[in-house]
Amino acid sequence: MMSSRILPLQPLTAAAFAPYGDVIDCASAKEALSINEGHTTRFHDLAALDLGREGGHPLISIFRSTPKARPLRLELMERHPLGSQAFYPLSGNPYLVVVAPKGLFDQKAMVAFLARPDQGVNYHAGTWHHYSLALGGVSDFLVIDRGGPKDAAGANLDEVRLDPAMTIDLEEAEL
Repeated sequence: MMSSRILPLQPLTAAAFAPYGDVIDCASAKEALSINEGHTTRFHDLAALDLGREGGHPLISIFRSTPKARPLRLELMERHPLGSQAFYPLSGNPYLVVVAPKGLFDQKAMVAFLARPDQGVNYHAGTWHHYSLALGGVSDFLVIDRGGPKDAAGANLDEVRLDPAMTIDLEEAEL
């Protein structure tokens, strides 16, 4: 096994994240609607959910994530080939989003984003990503993803081990 490689960190923006999925925040809304007698703004159509393939159905869950020890060492990536997976932070902490393009996993194509506490993400089906990387404390995320049959036809998780492992330098990040 080789030594770890440093993965640079960049801010999460809709344009930079577009190849991997959608950024879920008010600024990314396709439409803002005034509703409830003008007392509410609905930021409309924030993510392209893709959950119905092969008998799939929407699930809403809360994931509670504990921060990893620093230096932050990444050793595993995953993807969900049959559906999208949306995460929205509930705890007011920033977090990391690490992705790689769809298709055969390419470790050299990995990208890391620093997400603000008011930004969620929706990974497109098949996009490689790291599991929740909480910063600043234990963090809850509202998750919308695909439920479905548990047999081989409904398998919706692929994982790969990183070799070499990747490290993210959080010292320079504004947390």
